Amino acid sequence: MLKKLAGVVFTTVLSGALPAQTEFAARLAGHAILPAETFLEMPADAPADLRISGKFTNNLVRNETVGSFEGSSAGRPTGVRLPFRGQPVQGHSGVKKMEDGSFWVLSDNGFGTKANSPDAALFLSHYTINWDSGRIDRVRTVFLHDPDKRVPFRIVHEGTEKRYLTGGDFDPEGFQILGGKFWIGEEFGPFLIRADRDGRVEAVFETLADGKPVMSPDHYRIVAPIPGQTAPAAVNLGRSRGFEGLAASKDGRFLYGMLEGPLWDSSTKDWEKLDGQLVLRVLEFSVAEERWTGRHWKYPLTPGATAIGDFNMIDATTALVIERDDGEGTADRACPDARPAPNCFHDLARFKRVVKIEMNDANANASVRKIGFVDLMRIQDPNRADDNEFLLLEVEALLKAR
Repeated sequence: MLKKLAGVVFTTVLSGALPAQTEFAARLAGHAILPAETFLEMPADAPADLRISGKFTNNLVRNETVGSFEGSSAGRPTGVRLPFRGQPVQGHSGVKKMEDGSFWVLSDNGFGTKANSPDAALFLSHYTINWDSGRIDRVRTVFLHDPDKRVPFRIVHEGTEKRYLTGGDFDPEGFQILGGKFWIGEEFGPFLIRADRDGRVEAVFETLADGKPVMSPDHYRIVAPIPGQTAPAAVNLGRSRGFEGLAASKDGRFLYGMLEGPLWDSSTKDWEKLDGQLVLRVLEFSVAEERWTGRHWKYPLTPGATAIGDFNMIDATTALVIERDDGEGTADRACPDARPAPNCFHDLARFKRVVKIEMNDANANASVRKIGFVDLMRIQDPNRADDNEFLLLEVEALLKAR
């Protein structure tokens, strides 16, 4: 899982004009670890199905015997055994720092796909982090639920009273807290979800770009084609390529949803590109009017990157974006000839960055300006800290860059 930029402290200031895509150094100032095998129990009113999770992660075949098989990642054994008693607190897909220094963190869809995650509950957790000790404490967890039937399609727990939502319903990735509400961007639709502070869904908004619906193959209106047929024309986004990042304007008037993948360009019969590079859309949503404004920005992926991981505004016109490849592992554990094997990494991590961008009225409906970046593969770590769940980085120079 890509490590999130959870906090920033200030060091030096860099002034003057800067060329595009300037690299800035970052130093690890603190870290905290939340063990992978951290679980929580469901509330008493939750369906029994949610008390054991991961029952469909072994080739989608039901298995209800807790700890009966070892999970794997790209064929490599993980040492973690499924199914789980309770719900795994990780993985995390979105982080929001609060004014008191605590963090709200969003869980993702569960086990990676819509098919294998119907027993993965969707929730947000409130954490406090002690950077000196590295301790993380969970203060509260809020489970998403839909008792008022605001979700427009049939959900996994349709016939229950509280209607807890699961990874078989949505894939939440980014979020903001505005006006006492959780606003959540998700990937299956993709949809924008509004919930109250107790996790009760109040509204689900379809996504529009260029005045047209945006639909992935997992949208509830899409019917899979039979062999020999092409995909429905309404599909204009790849699977698992919906909202990966959700930012908010500093005044809280607008939300900015960034897609993880490009839109299909029907005129060129290709994915949307700019100067040969795949482009991700940033779509603007008016909170007061509850509608997509029609404005957007284009985010060209840097060569070597395949997706983004998170996205947040840091002032009125600039934002930070995690841009990454899909690789993992280090060169000392590389597979010979890049052939997959259970004891090595065949697709190494090569591109992980935090990028500062500018998006304003002047470049609306055009490309963002990339100002500079921190290479997360080159974080200075004089104290040689080990694997981290949350990182505290000193990146003041990047934040001041214009």
